[in-house]
Amino acid sequence: MINRGLTFAKHHTPSSVRVAARWAMLEGRNVRSRLTVPVATRCEYDAVYHCTLRKTASQWVKALLHDPVVYRYSGLLPFDQRVHRRRYPDAIPPGRVASSLFISYKRFSAIRKPENHRAFFIMRDPRDIVVSSYFSLRGSHTPMGDILEHRKVLQELPFKEGMIHVIGHLKETWLFTQLRGWVTAPSDETFRLFRYEDLIGEHQTDEMAELMRHCGISIPPPELEALLDRHSFSRKRGGDAGTLSHYRKGQAGDWRNHFDDDIYEAFIAATGDLVELCGYPSREQLRSVEDV
Repeated sequence: MINRGLTFAKHHTPSSVRVAARWAMLEGRNVRSRLTVPVATRCEYDAVYHCTLRKTASQWVKALLHDPVVYRYSGLLPFDQRVHRRRYPDAIPPGRVASSLFISYKRFSAIRKPENHRAFFIMRDPRDIVVSSYFSLRGSHTPMGDILEHRKVLQELPFKEGMIHVIGHLKETWLFTQLRGWVTAPSDETFRLFRYEDLIGEHQTDEMAELMRHCGISIPPPELEALLDRHSFSRKRGGDAGTLSHYRKGQAGDWRNHFDDDIYEAFIAATGDLVELCGYPSREQLRSVEDV
C-alpha cells in the first residue's frame, strides 16, 4: 500500500517539484559526505562522466556511482544532470562524477572537460532497448515530456503496432543514431564502452571492477561486492512485463520473446546494421546456432 502511494505521488507530482526535491536531496547528501565520509584514496582523474542511453540501467549505475563508498575511494561528489540543468552539460565542475549523461558522442566531445578525465558509455542490444522502451512508455515511466501522449497511443494500439510505433519514436528521437555514434567513435584512452549485458551478468563483479579501474577509482574487492549487493539490480526488478515496475525484467535477449517478422522488419528499416555494428548476433546468426 505504501509503495503504491509513493508510486502514485511520483507519477502525479509536477516535474518542477520533483527536480527541486532531487536537487535538495543531492546537495544534502553531498554535504553529509563531506562532513562524515573520510576520503581514503583520491581518484587519479579530475572528473568522471557516465554517458549512456535510456533503458540501459542508467538509474542503477547512477545509484552505484553516487554511493558514499565511491566518494570514500575517489573524493568525487555526485553530479546529476537532471537536477543541475543550468550547468549541464557545458559547465560540469571538476571533482565530480557526472551521471547519467544522455548525450551523443559528438556533443560530449564538444563540451568543456578537465584535461585529466575519464568517461564511459554503457550500450545495450538495441532490440532489447525497444522492448524495454515499449513497456516503460506504456505504463511504468514517470509522466514527463511527451510520455503521456505516447502512453495514450500505446494503450490504444495492439501490441505489434505499438512496438512498431516505439521503433519509429526511437528513430525520430535519434536514439539509434546516438548509439551508432558512440560505437563508431575513434579509439581514445579517455573513454570506454561497456555493455549493459555484462554489467548485470554472471561476471558482474569483475566487469564493475574493470569499469571502476578505468575511472581511476580503487574500491577494495569486499567493499565493491557489498556495494553491488546493496544496489542489486535483481532486487529492483518488480513483477512481470505487465506491472508498473520501472525495472521490469531487465533480461538480456528478452526481445526474442516479443519480436515477430513484421516488428523485426520495421526494426531493420530503422536501424540498418546497428545490431551487428554493436557486436550483437543477428537474428539469422542466432537461428543458425539453434539449427545446429
